[in-house]
Amino acid sequence: MFRPLELFIGLRYTRAKRRNHFISFISLSSILGIALGITALITVLSVMNGFQEEVRSRILAMTPHATLNRWNGLMEDWRAVRDWALEDSRVVGGAPYIRGEAMLNNASLVSGALIQGILPAEEQQVSDIGSKMIEGKLDDLRPGEFGVILGKELANSLGVMVGDKVTVITPQASVTPAGILPRLKRFDVVGLFKAGMYEYDRGLALIHVDDAARLFQYPEGAVNGVRLKLRDLFMAPRLAREFVGKLPETLVARDWTQDHATYFRAVQIEKTAMFVILTLIVAVAAFNIVSMLVMVVTDKQADIAILRTLGATPLSIMGIFIVQGISIGLVGTLLGLIGGVSLATHVDVVVPFIERLLSIKILAPDIYLISDIPSKVQWGDVTTIGLVAFGLATLATLYPAWRAARTQPAEALRYE
Repeated sequence: MFRPLELFIGLRYTRAKRRNHFISFISLSSILGIALGITALITVLSVMNGFQEEVRSRILAMTPHATLNRWNGLMEDWRAVRDWALEDSRVVGGAPYIRGEAMLNNASLVSGALIQGILPAEEQQVSDIGSKMIEGKLDDLRPGEFGVILGKELANSLGVMVGDKVTVITPQASVTPAGILPRLKRFDVVGLFKAGMYEYDRGLALIHVDDAARLFQYPEGAVNGVRLKLRDLFMAPRLAREFVGKLPETLVARDWTQDHATYFRAVQIEKTAMFVILTLIVAVAAFNIVSMLVMVVTDKQADIAILRTLGATPLSIMGIFIVQGISIGLVGTLLGLIGGVSLATHVDVVVPFIERLLSIKILAPDIYLISDIPSKVQWGDVTTIGLVAFGLATLATLYPAWRAARTQPAEALRYE
């Protein structure tokens, strides 16, 4: 469709000085509108990707990629289950765990918490909790000594620090001569951690798996399940589905996307909504091309009539104006892609500059868990944005080009 004649005339119309400067203004505003819309879209989606990855990394620092449990009770042969899982090359680590809810008490201060029994020597294979310790270390959890590692916020709420004691109150009751009483056990605080997620810092306490078994009255060697770490965390859903077909009927597999499905689904919906909203900005700018080309067609009626009398076909006339519109859309799209990627990759420089310039802090560290704005450019998003923007610009050229092709030479030259 685009022969040298259509390309030459279309590009000439694009760069030629027009008598009507208003047309030039609309053309320039269309280019800038498309460029700014694409820049905003890439930057916003990149920042959302950055926040999603940052939060995901903090969650997975405390959460396994996958877990294996018995749906009908405790797992007493966890070592055999872990060894079976490690036979898969995609699994790089496994560790047992016991999990239960309890109340923690210190003097008059009481707080609910999730008690998690871990095996310190194995835990480092499946989580990064060791690197989150701010006082003490995981190896301070020794069987029989009843030590506990608390989240920083949980320790603050109880008013304790390393070396203090807390009382753990479990839902299991003990029958005594005085009646049925809840089970109480004193634990020594041997460490504190700060994961950067309030959910864990405020509500998680770690103890040795043997102490957890005694606390919750489990049989010796029994645990709730095995936590697994994978070579690629995004393979977790697929691996869990494969394990379901291979595991005995009493075992079930779960992955991290199921444990936090609500959060990640909400983030994905928010990202999709933001993409649609910001795409409308690009669409408004792209359809400015319609106004500009309609005015150009009206301004070039005589030129179109002369070309038609010289033998140009309606399809050739249509091609000329499509070339002009596509040129504007292509320039705007390229400028937007360059600007968007440049801004998204330098958010860590631009945001501090704005904060210094305006003397503000966008994300105050005493309020938000993440004080710096992260950004991650995903080239799949960039490609999609570029194609959508260019497609809208191309679509906007069709009606004006079709209208130009319907120009009748005799009517156009009547008053010339």
